[in-house]
Amino acid sequence: MNQSKIAFITGGSRGLGKNMALSLAKKGIDVILTYNTKKEEAEKVVNEIKLLGQKASILQLDMSKSGEFTTFVKAVRRELSIVFKSDKVNFLINNAGIGIYNYFPETTEEQFDELMNIHFKGSFFLTQKLLPLLENGGGIINVSTGLTRFSFPGYAAYAAMKGAIEVLTRYQAKELAQRKIRVNTVAPGAIETDFGDGTVRDNKEINEFISSVTTLGRVGMPNDIGGVIAFLCSDDAYWINAQRIEVSGGMML
Repeated sequence: MNQSKIAFITGGSRGLGKNMALSLAKKGIDVILTYNTKKEEAEKVVNEIKLLGQKASILQLDMSKSGEFTTFVKAVRRELSIVFKSDKVNFLINNAGIGIYNYFPETTEEQFDELMNIHFKGSFFLTQKLLPLLENGGGIINVSTGLTRFSFPGYAAYAAMKGAIEVLTRYQAKELAQRKIRVNTVAPGAIETDFGDGTVRDNKEINEFISSVTTLGRVGMPNDIGGVIAFLCSDDAYWINAQRIEVSGGMML
């Protein structure tokens, strides 16, 4: 029996991360997912993955604390050995994030630093620390946002961090090519989750506005994203590299 491939997802306890994890499991991929504070929700995701016939485990991780990443990677090694009988992961999905909404003139340095530490610095250095565990020929997917292509007031700092991630993606693809590691960006449009205090999901006016500027006539759902991530972790996507794939239903065309 062949060893299942293993995906590592940050922020996999709810929303997009949860859907990514379940979509990967449906494709026969085992999953390690991280959570920050939602342990019970993360455990529920693990149970759902196991019901799909795949192995899964959770690890606590605060993406803003890069100084703890070396210790965290040791925990990943232990989990790989004990639960998965492996010493490598095949795919790394940098999904964890927060949403801070504030206009550019009012954005505080504290808000800026929090966004940077989680979205950019955290993803940069966690990926760096996990590289020895990433199998040659594997893949990295960095989750960005449609807001790097189109602009809505109030997201200057958040979108700027994601813009940095998109540039980083291309450099990672270039520098990791010797190991045949593919690196791509997936940029969701506005999705109905609890992200950013559930604004898209719970605010009727915003929901209707986004639907009106989206070619397919509605806001996105988590199910619209997970399948794309699973596809990029398949052999069918092997020749896709250094790309930004927007999954927005055609927003702001």
